[in-house]
Amino acid sequence: MLNQYETVFIMTPVLSDEQMKETVDKFRKILKDKGAEIVFEDNWGLKKLAYPIQKKSTGFYHLFEFRAEGDLINDIEVIFKRDERILRFLTVKLDKHAIAYNEKKRQKVKEKKEEQA
Repeated sequence: MLNQYETVFIMTPVLSDEQMKETVDKFRKILKDKGAEIVFEDNWGLKKLAYPIQKKSTGFYHLFEFRAEGDLINDIEVIFKRDERILRFLTVKLDKHAIAYNEKKRQKVKEKKEEQA
């Protein structure tokens, strides 16, 4: 049975736009190659960190929401740890309430965009 997960990772701010996109593409490809179904993806952009990490005060945030087998999480977290472009990452398993909340939130954003268009 597939569980639904949400992973947010922070990339170092010294990356160029091209390098940032390559990093995101790398993790998207890893997820797909390991059988994950990406439900939602969001680039949060450059944000200030709550506290310095490796003497950096900002970082590029990116979110993946996906369905996958539980053993995939260990594999991808090892890859996150080995990648020097990643400052921090966090993966959480979503319960039915969190999944419903995320879908409702995305629907509101979609409706708001349609109103503005």
